[in-house]
Amino acid sequence: MEAVLAQTTGFFHKRAADRRLAGAFASVWIHRMQDQDAPPIIITPDATIDLQWIDGQFRVAGPDREPQIETLPSGALVVGFRFRPGAAAAWLGVPASEIVGQRLDLDELWGAKARQLAGRVRAAPDLAALVGSLEDAIGQSAAGREALDPIMGNAYDVIDQGLPAGAPLVPFLLRALHMSERTLRRRFEESFGYGPKTLDRILRFHRFRRLLRASGGASTAVLAAEAGYSDQAHLIRESRRLSGITPSALADGMPRT
Repeated sequence: MEAVLAQTTGFFHKRAADRRLAGAFASVWIHRMQDQDAPPIIITPDATIDLQWIDGQFRVAGPDREPQIETLPSGALVVGFRFRPGAAAAWLGVPASEIVGQRLDLDELWGAKARQLAGRVRAAPDLAALVGSLEDAIGQSAAGREALDPIMGNAYDVIDQGLPAGAPLVPFLLRALHMSERTLRRRFEESFGYGPKTLDRILRFHRFRRLLRASGGASTAVLAAEAGYSDQAHLIRESRRLSGITPSALADGMPRT
C-alpha cells in the first residue's frame, strides 16, 4: 500500500495547548487513522518534538532530519502534545540531539516516573474526556517546572520568519543572539537536535507549505521565491529530500485551509 502524507488520511485536528501546559507545549493534536485499510503515513521533518499518547502509554517523537514512514493500525488514535521550540530538552531532561529521528517510549527516558504519569490518565468515555485527562496528568507532572528557553525560542522565530534577503545565516544569528559560534551550535543541537543550517532548511520548506495552503493555486515558482528558495529547482530538490515527493504532488495531496 502506498504511503501518504500524514495529515491527508483519517481525522486530524489541532488546537492550542491548555494554559496549564503553555509553559512547555504549543499545541495539542489528535490523529485517528481511518477505520479500514489505513495506509502507511509519511511524516515530514518539521523541527518539532512531540509527547504522544498511543495505546495507553506515552512516547516521544524526536526531531526528524529525513521523512519517516510509520504504519499504524486501522482506527488507531494518537494524541500529541507539541513542545514549544526549545522547550523539549528541559522538560524531558535530555538534549534534543540524543533523540533525533527516534520514536521512544517515555519509559526509556524516565523509567518508573513515566509509568506513574501514564497511571494518572483516567479511562474516559469519549475523546474530549480523554484529552482532558491527559492534560490534567501532564499538567501535574509539569507543575513548577520551567521549560521555555526564550533565547532559543527567539532564534527559532527569527529563522521561521525568514532572514533578510542575502543575509548569511550563521553570522546573522551570531549578531542577533550575541553568542560565539561554538556556543550557538551547541545550543542549537541541545534545543532542536541539529544546527542552524538544518533548521533553516526544514523551516523554509514548511514556510513553502504554509504559503501553498493559502495560495489558492499560485505557481510553485512564485511560492518558491516567496519562501526563500533560490529557484524552483532548489525547491524541487528540497521537497524530494524532506517529503519524498515533488511540490506538485505535495499540492495535489494537501488540504487547503
